[in-house]
Amino acid sequence: MLTAYGALIVTLMMIFYALESRSLWFTFAFGIACLGSASYGLMAGTWPFGVVETVWSGIAFRKWYRLRHQP
Repeated sequence: MLTAYGALIVTLMMIFYALESRSLWFTFAFGIACLGSASYGLMAGTWPFGVVETVWSGIAFRKWYRLRHQP
């Protein structure tokens, strides 16, 4: 079950990343998927992966916030 969750989350990450240029909401969705990937990494016992994905989600949310508040 954990492997299926991980595969789903990574697939969603890839899709949202590819669609980022179409809407800033895909950037937001990418950030959410990164958090899902971080949770997968922590549940799988690979905490470095979980930490990196948490940081990556922060980068995605910051990008989304900056794009959303551009004049």
